Amino acid sequence: MLRPDSFGVPNRAPAWSRRHFVRNTAVGSAAVVGASALGTQVASAGAPAASSASSNATAYEIDPAYANPVIDTTDDLTSPVPHRRVTGHFEGTDKKFTFCFPPKRQWRGRFFHKVYPSISETPSDTAVAFGADSGAYTVQCAGGGGFAADAAAAVFSRKVAAAYYGTTRRIHGYIYGGSGGSYQTMGALENTTGVWDGGVPFIVGAPTAIPNNFHVRMMAYYVLRAKADHIADALRPGGSGDPYAALDAAERVALEEVTRMGVPARAWDDSGHVMGLDNRVILTNFNYMAKMFDPTYADDFWSAPGYLGTEKSALGERFREGLVDDTVAITKVVLDSDKAPTSLTLAAAPSKDVTGADLTLYAADGTKIGALQGSLDADTRTVTVASGNYGTVLAGIAEGARLRIDNRWFLALCSYYRHQIPSRAGFHVWDQFLNADGKPRYPQRSVEIAPLISKGAAGGGGWTGLLNAKTIVVANLMDSDAFPWHADWYDQQVRTQLGDAYDDAFRLWYNDYADHQEDAPMTPARQTHFIDFPLIVQQALRDVSAWVEHGNKPPRSTNYTVSDGQVSVPARASVRHGVQPVVHLSVGDGDRVEVGTGQRVVFRATVQVPRGAGELVSVEWDARGTGAFVPVPFGAGRDDVELHRTHAYSEPGTYFAVLRATVQREGDAKTPFARVQNLGRVRVVVH
Repeated sequence: MLRPDSFGVPNRAPAWSRRHFVRNTAVGSAAVVGASALGTQVASAGAPAASSASSNATAYEIDPAYANPVIDTTDDLTSPVPHRRVTGHFEGTDKKFTFCFPPKRQWRGRFFHKVYPSISETPSDTAVAFGADSGAYTVQCAGGGGFAADAAAAVFSRKVAAAYYGTTRRIHGYIYGGSGGSYQTMGALENTTGVWDGGVPFIVGAPTAIPNNFHVRMMAYYVLRAKADHIADALRPGGSGDPYAALDAAERVALEEVTRMGVPARAWDDSGHVMGLDNRVILTNFNYMAKMFDPTYADDFWSAPGYLGTEKSALGERFREGLVDDTVAITKVVLDSDKAPTSLTLAAAPSKDVTGADLTLYAADGTKIGALQGSLDADTRTVTVASGNYGTVLAGIAEGARLRIDNRWFLALCSYYRHQIPSRAGFHVWDQFLNADGKPRYPQRSVEIAPLISKGAAGGGGWTGLLNAKTIVVANLMDSDAFPWHADWYDQQVRTQLGDAYDDAFRLWYNDYADHQEDAPMTPARQTHFIDFPLIVQQALRDVSAWVEHGNKPPRSTNYTVSDGQVSVPARASVRHGVQPVVHLSVGDGDRVEVGTGQRVVFRATVQVPRGAGELVSVEWDARGTGAFVPVPFGAGRDDVELHRTHAYSEPGTYFAVLRATVQREGDAKTPFARVQNLGRVRVVVH
């Protein structure tokens, strides 16, 4: 559904912008490959004419590395919607880009541009179709770290679009990205003018997130994995509410610590993701950075005072008990057809957990050969050799050679965040590691790793809050990757910088029943636990474009509070604000009931829509919590609904009944785009 609008206002820096770059820089003329109408137009266009420079040139100075864009292909496609796809690259680089232009009759003078550090140059079908439905063409660039290549692609896209659509009007652009892409989006919005007119960073990471968040989750995995089901059950609807009840002293300390660091309590409903069990790489893929920047840390952890490796406590003892440092002989080597080792068998293997252990290869005489990349199955005493090993390591894999299995670094890094208290103010989750006098309780390392990583990911300086374009941040309350308090921390930076202009430039929308997994398939099981939050990002993109182009203010920021690393929102939509409907589902006198088979259960629900969020277009019911939703009549055009449902269960078991409500801004019940959802859940125990 297209929203009627026009090309918008002339290009000018926002009145509240405080950063300006000095000179206009046009992207160099394109070398066009292939014959097409668009190719001919672009080839003849050359540098932007003076008449269009004022409307489509940029005040940001393009990185010289990306000064020469080259168009490689031009194709007219019908899928997923009719559009012209233009692909290209920047001469002398490996950076590629794609522009997807909807028909002229559908275009409304804007583009949407998604960024992520490892994104491909090819937009998803959803991005292309959503852009066309929103009157936007789509830009995507395989830009790597930072935003420099993306900025060059955005600027060049305007030139190509002007030729294709035959216009000299101002073309508005909007950048968006999640997780690592939020780093790039915030970096771009703070450090450029004229390239993008607004942006939507979502599931935002703070400059402290990498590697600290992953080490927090390593702590959760190592200490709490045996009690994960108990913790999850206690925090689910109808649970005891006390996740500490069955924990020992070490486990209680660990759970309190990771919770105060920001792991959302309710995220334990997906405990495997909290602990990285769905992707073991999440537990180790940033450890090499700590080893590189701080090579003596593990030695200090196991020998110096102030570290868990030496601490006389229940938690310290748990770590010492788990230490593995064994060297064993290789008794068998399996080779592939090229005589390269693919797996090896050990004479023995540790009986303890070896997750994250380093494998180091030694010759039979004890000479160190090097680190072996591979995975160890301790039960079968088998090591699967990974690709990427150095030739000298592969050559050294032989019967009689020895392998050191060592988890010293993995265990040490589980609490690395204790020794990384940020030097920058405002990160209150680390206050738990301060003494009464404000000084650190634990030794602090000489290097603070996270700012080094985040600066590179953002493309330079970032997180000042000094935005040069209107911005809507989308954050999720069950995000165990980018903790919900990150968005609040950034909000405080923006408030400090913009002062009275804050409300004219910035929004923060928190969303419930939403996590970090943007691309996770919405399987039936996932639909009973989480909403499809990228649809909220779509609404934010539409809102930020209407804000920039027409001055239409989006719905208010979400009201929330932060305490001990946990973000909470009010129970009523009229107080919570944001754009998400508020769903309350109850059974009996609360969120749990116990009944017999065949006994009728009465469910009560209310759905409230925040002011300006749109119209309720769907209410769906799933009594068994299997993802088999059925529609519920609710009355069209209403923004405050009360419902009653009854159900009788024929089989014993524990069921989590779910009610899902969907709001759409224009009240379009048929569109697949910008459908903002929320859930309500209760527990039914059937005997």
